[in-house]
Amino acid sequence: MKLVKDQDIGFVRLCFTDVLGFLKGFAITADELERVLEEGMGFAGSSVEGFARVEESDMVARPAPDTFSVIPWSAQNKHLTASMFCDIYEPGGRPFEGDPRYILKRNLAAAKEMGYTYYVGPELEYFYFSNSSVPQPLDNGGYFDLVPLDVAQDLRKDTISALQSMGIAVEYSHHEVAPSQHEIDLRYGDALRMADNVMTYRLVVKEIARKHGVYATFMPKPIHGINGSGMHVHQSLFKGGKNAFFDSSDKYHLSPAGKAYTAGLLKHFREITSITSQWGNSYKRLIPGYEAPVYICWAQMNRSALIRMPMSKPGKARSTRIKYRSPDPACNPYLAFSVMLACGLEGMKRGYKLAPPANDNIYRMDDEERNKQGIDSLPDDLLEAIHVTEKSKIVKETLGAKLFEFFIRNKKLE
Repeated sequence: MKLVKDQDIGFVRLCFTDVLGFLKGFAITADELERVLEEGMGFAGSSVEGFARVEESDMVARPAPDTFSVIPWSAQNKHLTASMFCDIYEPGGRPFEGDPRYILKRNLAAAKEMGYTYYVGPELEYFYFSNSSVPQPLDNGGYFDLVPLDVAQDLRKDTISALQSMGIAVEYSHHEVAPSQHEIDLRYGDALRMADNVMTYRLVVKEIARKHGVYATFMPKPIHGINGSGMHVHQSLFKGGKNAFFDSSDKYHLSPAGKAYTAGLLKHFREITSITSQWGNSYKRLIPGYEAPVYICWAQMNRSALIRMPMSKPGKARSTRIKYRSPDPACNPYLAFSVMLACGLEGMKRGYKLAPPANDNIYRMDDEERNKQGIDSLPDDLLEAIHVTEKSKIVKETLGAKLFEFFIRNKKLE
């Protein structure tokens, strides 16, 4: 409340995410904030995708104080506008089981019971186009190209400034492989804060693009014949301040816990693909030849592998992590982080064994060679992915029966 007064905040935008990963919200005046912090704010849940049936439409949004940030592009107004992420409750006070943020919090609590904190660092790629109707690139740049090819550097700089002013730490940015494709990497953090940050990131990228008169999209594969956009997710578990994935005596510096976690992801990969790649368009990206992973294996340097183990710097135990490469930036981050964590923890609980790394270019192998090495492939399209997910016990337990049922039903309709 002191921040609201000191910074002359006139409005507060209360944000939440629906089941499909779309950012929703409504604004209240600053005068209402103290009451809403104590009581929450009621709204009609039946109007939000997947939140409630008509006969149980009332929901309560309770803002999380530690997510308070000032929206930088609101400075042109008489009063500034702030934003806060909310947890959604039923009128009786119970957390709503269809709220993706609640699902992630519940899974993080399960990890905490085992003594672990889950850290993630997502790399979100996206495209700039001249408008929203035609996918016309702004440049013909390539990987890490600078001026004069990269005409979007000012766009990225303004976007990074906005993110940092909202308390979101950025590591670096660069031009990606495809024309007019870009990436801004967020510094790793705890999964709940990072899921909130991903939602803010997508909004900020689009808003700054709009102010420059161009259009930004996180569509996984907007143009045929060039690379699509991914959201590679670096992840690790910490225990008592120490990286549980680090082992100085191992060839890859990967501990038994890290190996079992990785094995869990590989074993359940097909079951969670509809969550991490949730649109029909997602499967136009996940094809051989464009650096997107198609085959289920891991490696340290192999870019055709689903999971990479980035080389850690000497003496940097904290940086030991795995990089899960199949998610795309149009997924619901709360659900994607939840299912990845659950599969990894399942591997640790059951002591899954990690197969040897795949060091050959898997794209160049034929089916017989891949079968010989036990390398499976991901689902070919959304319908196949949904059929696999529908039979998954671990995904149903992770998402909860209510959200799981809605997700499956919605994606079958799609």
